[in-house]
Amino acid sequence: MSHLGLGRKAIVIGIAGPSASGKSLLSNTIVNEFKPEEVVVISEDSYYKTQDHLPKIQREKTNYDHPDAFDHELLLEQLDILRFGGEVEIPVYDHAEHTRSNVTRCVMHSHIIVLEGILIFAEKKLRDMMDIKIYMDTQLDLCLLRRITRDVVERSRSLESVINQYQQTVRPMFLQFVEPSKKYADIIIPIGGKNKVAINLIKAQMKEILTNDRCELVENAL
Repeated sequence: MSHLGLGRKAIVIGIAGPSASGKSLLSNTIVNEFKPEEVVVISEDSYYKTQDHLPKIQREKTNYDHPDAFDHELLLEQLDILRFGGEVEIPVYDHAEHTRSNVTRCVMHSHIIVLEGILIFAEKKLRDMMDIKIYMDTQLDLCLLRRITRDVVERSRSLESVINQYQQTVRPMFLQFVEPSKKYADIIIPIGGKNKVAINLIKAQMKEILTNDRCELVENAL
């Protein structure tokens, strides 16, 4: 039986920071040793707005680092459902085509929800849903190198397009929206997703949360 069935909300951990700062690496690293029903990871990237109505050449010009690029209303709606024990169909975004794919990802409730994304702290309604807020404070030159590697290798982008996008939108939007949101963080992690001390501390906190939930389940059953 899930603790959510007893009226308990899932714990939401938010991980924000610059693009390619190590948010996904940290998220996946800290949840690897937990069971699927205990922890689930959700990416803000899944909630880019669909752009099927636009030709691809126009989709490529979208400012993907501005809050308007995201369907935060759907994210808020689905996150709230998951917090209270429901299940949702999360969009799957096709970065090569710059729009949502035709498939979705079924996500069921978990004790802990890890939400990661560049702008999740910039949205007050999202912040209000988070129990713990973590900011990845990775140097921008390192972020750019990681972004080049990721987008060229994994997303079939040209080097020129990645650098142009970084100069035109990624860095300006970081300065306007992402960096100012750092003030809302409970924990700020340097070095990115490979900070072993920070990873171990977060894992320990998550294990404590899960242990306390199990103890309460036993007490309620007696």
